[in-house]
Amino acid sequence: MERQLQVIVEITPQILDATLSTLKLAVIAFIAGQALGLLLAQSKMSRQAVLRKAAIAYIEFFRGTPLLVQIYLVYFTLPHVGILLSAFWAAAIALAMNGAAYAAEIYRAGFLAIDPGQNEAAQSIGMRKAQSLYYIILPQVVRIIIPPTVNAAISTMKDTSVAALISNPDLMLRALDLSSEYFRPVLIYSYIAVVYFVLAYPLSKLAIALEYRLNRAHR
Repeated sequence: MERQLQVIVEITPQILDATLSTLKLAVIAFIAGQALGLLLAQSKMSRQAVLRKAAIAYIEFFRGTPLLVQIYLVYFTLPHVGILLSAFWAAAIALAMNGAAYAAEIYRAGFLAIDPGQNEAAQSIGMRKAQSLYYIILPQVVRIIIPPTVNAAISTMKDTSVAALISNPDLMLRALDLSSEYFRPVLIYSYIAVVYFVLAYPLSKLAIALEYRLNRAHR
């Protein structure tokens, strides 16, 4: 037991450093994925067939293929067209593109939950479509999508562990290295699991609290 505590003390600085890298990757991928997801949702609901079909194809591809394959495609394909990226940025791009496919469906569900008559009423009093979207539709959509979006943030953070397979210096890669160095895989992976739980649990509680508040406000 004493030796296990000693190992934990020794590896904690490295784990903290890897945790910061994991959080940075998760935040970048999540924000980019949400922005792209909003564009995809608008495209999928567009009256233009080309935009609609392109969005559907994108969403189906990224929802229907493994995240690991997508990371490998970004990491190994882009250098062939002259784009050299670090493991971190390759993982960020792949995670963002993957997350966007799921975010698009969340946004689309939010938009479809709004009565289309509200948009028509706004335009009838002289508001442009962009103004109607920004001032009337989006605030209601945001209220609807907050809980599933928080859950998506949790998924993105956990999915960063896959980036270790292209040598991104995150929590999982650090765990692999430390496990080989100390020959205590159970201890180290248990430690990593606790770290992921500590990161994810507050977000999961936030999602539950937000959903409760929103449901209570609209009873």
